[in-house]
Amino acid sequence: MKRRRKMTNREKTFLFMIIPALVLFVAFNTIPLITGAVYSFTNYRGYGDYDFVGIRNYVDLFSDERVRNSYLFTFKYAIAGTVLINVISLLLAMGLNSKIKGKSLLRGIYFIPNILGGLIVGYIFSFIFTYIIPAVGKAAHIGFIENSILASESHAWIGVLIVGVWQAVAMNTIIYISGLQTIPTDIYEAGMIDGVTPWKKFWKLTFPMLLPFISINLVLSTKNMLMVFDQIMSLTKGGPAQSTESISYLIYNNGMAGGQFGFQSANAVIFFIVIVIFAIVQMKMTGKKEEQL
Repeated sequence: MKRRRKMTNREKTFLFMIIPALVLFVAFNTIPLITGAVYSFTNYRGYGDYDFVGIRNYVDLFSDERVRNSYLFTFKYAIAGTVLINVISLLLAMGLNSKIKGKSLLRGIYFIPNILGGLIVGYIFSFIFTYIIPAVGKAAHIGFIENSILASESHAWIGVLIVGVWQAVAMNTIIYISGLQTIPTDIYEAGMIDGVTPWKKFWKLTFPMLLPFISINLVLSTKNMLMVFDQIMSLTKGGPAQSTESISYLIYNNGMAGGQFGFQSANAVIFFIVIVIFAIVQMKMTGKKEEQL
């Protein structure tokens, strides 16, 4: 009979590190996810008794106009935000990676928005949009900024977008800088010998080498934009007239305070599936692009 091999100190250390992390992940992620999925098949209001209603909540989701509008707003916000975040952060990264004085200090300054809490940033910008900008508009007689953008049903989402993009650019910029620093200088030197233009240098040399980092940033920024909550909570609370009501805010507001816990649990399950599909599609599309290049 073979004796069992004793675990090495390295293996014991690995288990000591991975088991608590696994327990926490299951306790605070997996179990709530499963619990929410179970409640999505009930008429639970967040308190009291409840009954199983089968797939009725899922059927009702597709006929609920408020839910449909929240999805349309969230997709519009996420698409615009993802494009702006990646364009701005890539431009900033290229600038901060160039030979300029004080770039370490500038990198630290540009990273500050990512450190601040979303609610804190939102309340600061809410004050700016509501009081400071309209006051400047009235003093300078600039009509289109005399009223708060957050009070406009058609333009409030732009104010939310500005705050979301401003805060999200920081992390993406750091990732792009990391990617730019992995590109060998020999490639650029060879390009200079061949006389490539700045545009061809970016498109033919920099862009292909950055594709793995672009893939990461696209997935992260899309996920974060789809899950927008803090900015909505602090700036508009879904208004005016529910024009900036994101899916996350609707799930929270109606699920916790609106007596629709079961219904919004179904909404959360659908939303989770949508985010997973977005991530998979993005990874496949960027993966194919990498193979072509």
